Amino acid sequence: MPIGFNFGFFVENKAIVRLTFIGAIIVWLIMVFSDITVLFSDLKGLEPDLPTWLPRAMLDLFVISIFYYYKYKIEYDDTLNFTDLLWRVFAVGLVVTISSLSIKLMLVLLGSTALTGNVIFNEIIYLINLALFLIFLVAAFTAWKRLIVYHKSKWLIRFWRVFELTLLFVLIYDTLGIELTEWMMTVMIVDVGVFALVLSANMKWVAYLNFKQKWISLLLLLLSFFYLGYFFYTVTTQSGIIGAQSNAFLDFRSHIFNILLFAFIILYSSFSFLVILFNLPTSSAFEQKLEEVVNFQRISQSVQTEQNEESVYQILLESSVNSSFADAGWLEIYSEPDHAFYTNQITEKDALYIRDNLNKNQVKGAIDQSSDKTRNLSKHLAKIKGVKFRSILSSPLLIKGELAGSLTLLKELPDGFNKEMSRIVSTFVNQAGISIENFRLLAEAFQNERYKEELKIAKMVQKSLLPEKLEGDNSFQISAYSQSADEVGGDYYDAIRLSDHEVALIIADVSGKGTSAAFHMSQMKGIFHSLAQTEHSPSGFMLRANVALTNCLERGSFISAIYFVINTEKKMIRYARAGHCPVLYYCASKNMAEYLKDKGSALGMIRNSSYSNFIDNQEFAYQEGDMLVLYTDGITEAKNGKGQEFGYDRLADIVNQVNGHTPHEMQQIIIDTLHEYSGKDKINDDYTTMIIKFT
Repeated sequence: MPIGFNFGFFVENKAIVRLTFIGAIIVWLIMVFSDITVLFSDLKGLEPDLPTWLPRAMLDLFVISIFYYYKYKIEYDDTLNFTDLLWRVFAVGLVVTISSLSIKLMLVLLGSTALTGNVIFNEIIYLINLALFLIFLVAAFTAWKRLIVYHKSKWLIRFWRVFELTLLFVLIYDTLGIELTEWMMTVMIVDVGVFALVLSANMKWVAYLNFKQKWISLLLLLLSFFYLGYFFYTVTTQSGIIGAQSNAFLDFRSHIFNILLFAFIILYSSFSFLVILFNLPTSSAFEQKLEEVVNFQRISQSVQTEQNEESVYQILLESSVNSSFADAGWLEIYSEPDHAFYTNQITEKDALYIRDNLNKNQVKGAIDQSSDKTRNLSKHLAKIKGVKFRSILSSPLLIKGELAGSLTLLKELPDGFNKEMSRIVSTFVNQAGISIENFRLLAEAFQNERYKEELKIAKMVQKSLLPEKLEGDNSFQISAYSQSADEVGGDYYDAIRLSDHEVALIIADVSGKGTSAAFHMSQMKGIFHSLAQTEHSPSGFMLRANVALTNCLERGSFISAIYFVINTEKKMIRYARAGHCPVLYYCASKNMAEYLKDKGSALGMIRNSSYSNFIDNQEFAYQEGDMLVLYTDGITEAKNGKGQEFGYDRLADIVNQVNGHTPHEMQQIIIDTLHEYSGKDKINDDYTTMIIKFT
C-alpha cells in the first residue's frame, strides 16, 4: 500500500475516532437529561414534556457511537496482536472499573444524607455505571470480533455480518418497544444464541500463542470476568432500587440488546479461557517444534547470510543442543586442515577426554557410528572418572557423501535421548551438510565469476597490446587480424618504424593458451619495442631476445617468431625465423605463392650461447605486386569434422586464387574459408594473419 494512502487513512481514522467519542458524550448527556426529565415528571405525577421513548433512543445511539469508536480504535488497528487485544480489553475494563469504584467511594463518604436517598441523584449514578458497563462490553465485543475472524473465510465473514445485523435488529426493537409474542421472543433469543455459540467455536488464534502468552491471556481473561461480574452486580442492584420507586426508570434488565451482548461476551470469554487452559500442556511441545523449524531455517539460510563454514558449524551445534535439550555437545570436523573442534557448554579438553576414553575402551556405536550400536552407553560414561554426563548421542556429518565430521551431544541424565531427538539431530546434521556443500558451490561460483571478470580485464589489456593501426608506408599495404581461442591468447603481431625507409615487423606465437600465454605475449611486446630500435639485424634481434626470454619463460615454454626489416628504398627484405611457421611469399612475376624454407629454433628452446647456430639472416629483393603472408599455426592446424587439418597447401591455393585483392580482402577470404572448412564459428587454437602487399 502506498505511504501516502497509509498516512491519509491514518488521519481519517483519527478524525472519525474523535467524532465518535464526542458524539457518544453528547448523546449520553441528552439521554441523561431526557431520562431525568421523564423520571421527574413521573415522580410528580405530571405529563412529561419529552416523549418517553427518547431515553431509549439515546441509549441506542450511545451504543452505536461507542461501537464505531472502537471499530476504528481497535478493529482497524493492524498493529495489534492477540495479546495486545486482550490488553486493550483489560485496560478499558480497568479504567471503567476504577471510575465506578471512585463513584462508590464518593457515595460511602456521603453516607446516609438526603442526597444519597434522592431518586434522581441515584438515577444519574446508575446511568454513569450503565454507560461504563456498555463501554466495556462494546470494547470486548470489538476485540472478540478480531479474534474470531482471524482466519478469514467467506462463510465466516457472512456469518458474522448476519450476527451483527441480528443484534442491530434487537437494538431497534428495544428502541421502538414493539410488543412480540412469547414464542417470537424465544425464537429471536435462540437465534442469537446459536450465532454466538457457532462464532465462539472459532479459537484458531489460541494455537499461535506461546506458553508465556497463554498465561498472560488467562490472567487478562480472569480480570475481564471480574469486571463483568462487578458491573452486572452494580447495575442490576441499582436498577432494582430505583425501579421500585418509579415506573419511568430505564432498566438495564429490560433492554434485550444489553443482555444478549453481555451473554455473548461471557460466552466467548469462557470458551477462550477453557481452550487456552487445556492447551497449556501442549505449549512446550509446540514451541519446541517451532524452535526446530526456526533452527532448521537458520541452517538452511546460513549459506546465504554467513561468510564462512565456521558460522554454519556454530549454528548447527547451537541448534542441535537447544532442540534436543542437551546439556553440552561438541562438533568435530575432520576435513579441516587443522582438524577443527567446536564446543558448547563443555571445554575442548573435557570433550577430547570423553572421546579418547570411549575410543580406548572400544565402545562401538557412540561416536564412530558403526553398525554395532551399544544400547546402553550410560555405564561406559559412568566408568570415566570426573565425567558427570550419562547420555550420549552422535551423528555423522556428510558432505558430498563423504564423512566430514561428527556431532556429539551429552546429557547428565541416563537414557536422556529418545528417538524423536535422534531424528531431529539427524535432520539438522543432514541439512548442515547440504548447506555447507551449497556454501562451497556458491563460493566456487563466485570464484568462477571473479575469474571471468579477470579474464575480461585481461582480454581488454591484451587487446590494447596489439596495435590498432599498423605502421604503414606508401610502398606497401598491410592488414592484420588475431583471434584467441580462450578469453586471452598468446599470438602477437606488431610493426614499428626504424627510419624513413625502414619498418620492422614481427609475428609470434607463444606456446600454450590462456592467461600464461597472454602474459608471455606481453613480455614479447616489450622485448620487440626495446630491441628493434637498437638491433636492426634480424638474427641479432633473435639472439638478444632469446637471452631476455630465457630468464622469463618457465621450462617447457617457448615462443616462435619471425622478425622482418623492410627497406622500401632498396626494396629489400631481411628476416630471421625462430621456429615459426614458414613464410608464404607470393611472387608477382611468377604468379605463384610458395613457402620460404629456412632454419630457425623457437625462442626459449635453447638456453645457452649455442642458440646462434640455429638462427640465420635471410635477405631477398621484392617487386611490385609481391606479397608476404604471415600466419600462426592456428590456421594451418585447424581441423574439420573428420579430423583433417586445413594445411599449408590449402592456404597457398587461396593466396594464388585471390592475389588480386587488397590485403584486407584477402585476409577476410582466408578467415571465412577457414571457418567454412572447420564447420564451426570458434577455432580450437589462437590464430593470426598479417598480409603485406608491395605497391
